[in-house]
Amino acid sequence: MPSRNLFKHALAARQPQIGCWSTLATPYISELLAGAGFDWLLLDTEHAPSNPVLMLQQLQAVQAEREKPVSAVVRPPWNDTVMIKQYLDIGAQTLLLPFVQNRGEAEAAVAAVRYPPRGIRGMGGTMRASRFGRDTDYVAQAERELCVLVQVETAEALERLEEIANVDGIDGVFIGPGDLSASMGVAGQVNHPTVRAAIDRAFARILACGKAPGILMIDEARARECLDLGALFVAVTHDQVLMRKAADEVAARFKNKPIAGGGTATY
Repeated sequence: MPSRNLFKHALAARQPQIGCWSTLATPYISELLAGAGFDWLLLDTEHAPSNPVLMLQQLQAVQAEREKPVSAVVRPPWNDTVMIKQYLDIGAQTLLLPFVQNRGEAEAAVAAVRYPPRGIRGMGGTMRASRFGRDTDYVAQAERELCVLVQVETAEALERLEEIANVDGIDGVFIGPGDLSASMGVAGQVNHPTVRAAIDRAFARILACGKAPGILMIDEARARECLDLGALFVAVTHDQVLMRKAADEVAARFKNKPIAGGGTATY
């Protein structure tokens, strides 16, 4: 029997899930973050130097957390049938699929996670997801514990938001604020009034379709606002940003600081 997907069931119950975005592609970092107390971790391969072998190790590290279970959300580099199969076979239960532009691409994502006759996922008899074949119910039961999230991240895709969200098998729609701002002519300005308004409307539209809205927003005030607007899976920080900011601040405090006995520290 496939393990219960806590993240999927929380979204279905409309319980907000607070997450951390991780692009530091190493199981050591994944294990560290897994113990922090987030509900979910986004393990990235689209904008991170990762692959299925490394992702397997990251999943093992996250799933080893004993204090409080944390859900791993894996983002493949593309909405690609072969890549989806590989990440599912190594044990990913929740996928975030980038740059979904229309209903057909959303349907393709769902088909890729389902076995025939409901989909096109290839059969693998001894993959990790089925406990290497020991879980004889896996093929029959896997679909109910798999969670499919799609990214809507352009103005064009927003125009088709309902047709994407209403695809059977889509659990949630993630609004990509960075790419959306670029498509709207204000690249990088995720808090531009036009971008903010489009995102706010998108949350309401996704909820009206009965699906879960999500976003990455490291501006704390805006992240809380997104939650108040109904976003159900919100990544509120980013591991690289955390490390960069902390490192920059420490270096700035010590650079050229006078030291006891005279002289200047040059750390």
